[in-house]
Amino acid sequence: MEFEGSGIGEECGVFGCVAAGEWPTQLEVAQVLTLGLVALQHRGQESAGIVTSNVGSAPTYAVLKGMGLVSTAFAPEALLKLRHGNLGICHTRYSTTGISELQNCQPFVVDTLHGKIAVAHNGELVNAEALRKRVMRHGVGLSTSSDSELITQLLALTPPMEEQDAPDWVARIKNLMSETPTSYSLLVMFKDVVYAVRDPYGNRPLCIGRVVPVSKLHSSGAGVEDTEGWVVSSESCSFQSIGAKYYREVLPGEIVQISRHGVKSLSVVPRPEGDLPAFCIFEYVYFARPDSIFEGQMVYTVRQRCGRQLAIEAPSDADVVSTVPESATPAALGYAQQFGLPYIEVLCKNRYLGVAKKFGALTDNFAGKRVVLVDDSIVRGNTISPIIKLLKEAGAKEVHIRVASPPIRFPCYMGINIPTKEELIANKPEFQDLAKYIGAASVQYLTVEGLLSAVQDGVASQQQKDQLIGSGNKSSKRVGHCTACLTGKYPVELEW
Repeated sequence: MEFEGSGIGEECGVFGCVAAGEWPTQLEVAQVLTLGLVALQHRGQESAGIVTSNVGSAPTYAVLKGMGLVSTAFAPEALLKLRHGNLGICHTRYSTTGISELQNCQPFVVDTLHGKIAVAHNGELVNAEALRKRVMRHGVGLSTSSDSELITQLLALTPPMEEQDAPDWVARIKNLMSETPTSYSLLVMFKDVVYAVRDPYGNRPLCIGRVVPVSKLHSSGAGVEDTEGWVVSSESCSFQSIGAKYYREVLPGEIVQISRHGVKSLSVVPRPEGDLPAFCIFEYVYFARPDSIFEGQMVYTVRQRCGRQLAIEAPSDADVVSTVPESATPAALGYAQQFGLPYIEVLCKNRYLGVAKKFGALTDNFAGKRVVLVDDSIVRGNTISPIIKLLKEAGAKEVHIRVASPPIRFPCYMGINIPTKEELIANKPEFQDLAKYIGAASVQYLTVEGLLSAVQDGVASQQQKDQLIGSGNKSSKRVGHCTACLTGKYPVELEW
């Protein structure tokens, strides 16, 4: 919960849809894109954009962009301009690089020698400054401060070995991937195809779903012939709202082509030898919706395992367990189950007030009792203090804080807007006696080892299941996660 008032921001969300079968399609592609974007709203609220293509004899791109939430960025009448689309991509933005204004709103659309391309990007390039200089040396001007425009222009550059009349998009994407190791999940739309791409470290999520008739949505009998369209998204939680079944993840380093004919893996770009994957571990801790699936496991289940591990590492003499609503609820439930204590609600949340007045106390549930309050983070320490004060004034005998993630100590350069190192409570002198500083009876965090165990045990278990049934891809069998904000160990060498 403390992320909400900490200045730590979401990471952006990308979504795409390609109608299956004959075109013009009967699938409402624009509606699918809009609903998919709404489901990813938790990943960014600054701006939103949609680009669709009709892919007729003279293909045209329809572009719609706006500031704010999806519900306010697009007027219903404006969405009508997208209604003839057979495929499209869209984006909801939280800025990590580039100021918050309409010119930085994605997807970006540019003309190339072979026609228009549209690009949507989630992540942040670790070597963006060097790449900007390289693009400008080619005589290309950049109109925004966004990494995403930079990616678009790099893709528009013609590789040396490409034939003049035949754009080789796999070669172009590989060329981009050779220029920058991380961090990006990309959707690239060209004519009748969407390319879905994850960087070789898999730092940002991306998965594919299959749109099927509502009658087949919860049935195992939906075959390929029932496919009405293909969707690709930052998170699988978006599939439920548009009638899609989860299909699979895009692998780290994979380039996937999505067309009316289906999904085709074109290439997997490897990491340097010895390097592990580096999927952002904070997707599990906080950023993702609990009903999303990463690496074969549901985020809710992982958060519950984090709570169980926290109870093992940091037990407490208490009477009840509760949480700061809402993202830490699964962890609190796991803590209570592991410890054999009742889980109760102690706070009632009002979404329309500031942090200091956001919660009301459910006094009857905890008066005279020792409370373990499980949170997902303590970033600056200025959000949890008023909550502890509220509970104590409302009758809590003691308030013990347990945090279902390790202390954040380092900045992120791969797509999360973390406050400066000096602002983080874990780097301040107050951290030496944090309980006294925030008014708690005690404070304990989950260890880095405990977090990795809670996450990676599930990944390894899923990989064993895949091997038993003969599915899965051998290149995905190594397990690794980015913990740079916790440990200072970045997956790649940073360029300054």
